[in-house]
Amino acid sequence: MPYTIKEMSNLTGLAASTLRYYDKQGLLPSLKRDVNNVRIFTDDDYSQIKLITCLKRSGLSIKDIKNFIDMSDRGDDALNERLEIFHRRRDSLREELKNLQEVLDVIEYKCWYYETACNEGTDKRVRNLKLSDLPEQFRAARENLRGHK
Repeated sequence: MPYTIKEMSNLTGLAASTLRYYDKQGLLPSLKRDVNNVRIFTDDDYSQIKLITCLKRSGLSIKDIKNFIDMSDRGDDALNERLEIFHRRRDSLREELKNLQEVLDVIEYKCWYYETACNEGTDKRVRNLKLSDLPEQFRAARENLRGHK
């Protein structure tokens, strides 16, 4: 099914200017144009745009995405290179998730800390709790904040 740039913008949530930029950068090599040189998007273009969005959100630059697309155009000769890109992104994202989980754990601990302090009208008791008296899910976060002694 053919789509106008406005329709594709609505489908993907990307600005029309972003779609034009992707086209100019060579990220949409199969994009067709009509007799008036107006871009005509297809379902395949939609899939390509969704992949570009995913790769961009994963941390790849436009240049790296273009490199990936060029590899795709090379076909089976570049399968291992493409797989390596996804392995690296996966490993990097797993590390980011681990780091974000540590941040979230500290935030969860601080929410508990201040909710408890607010309920008691003071933070004196909460501040002086021994590690073993804390709810178990918050112990690592507090240790993380205080450092290992």
